[in-house]
Amino acid sequence: MKFVVDESTGDAVVNELRRLNHDVISIHEQAPGTEDSTVLNIAALKDRLLLTNDKDFGELVYRSGLPHHGVVLFRLRDERTANRVHMLREVLKLPRDKLTGNYFIVVSESKIRIRRP
Repeated sequence: MKFVVDESTGDAVVNELRRLNHDVISIHEQAPGTEDSTVLNIAALKDRLLLTNDKDFGELVYRSGLPHHGVVLFRLRDERTANRVHMLREVLKLPRDKLTGNYFIVVSESKIRIRRP
């Protein structure tokens, strides 16, 4: 699969995706400080699922109606690296059509909510 990982999400997520042979654009590596709307646009134009910890993307998708190719928003109480990677693995278990179908997915330790904006 193809992903854009927002800089708020961290290198561990990028590294785990690459270890699993996914195609990853890391905003932290390639364009730190990029505006959220631009990050969302990059993901949409390149048909990539965006992974982020920044809830501002919800505003961009729901209130502003910006196009996207799917967003996974991590809302974790435990922000440690091991937990982020664990929750990423849980997301990757979702049916492929949910990960590629322009859904807005909110991930917490207790549940994963999948919505179509």
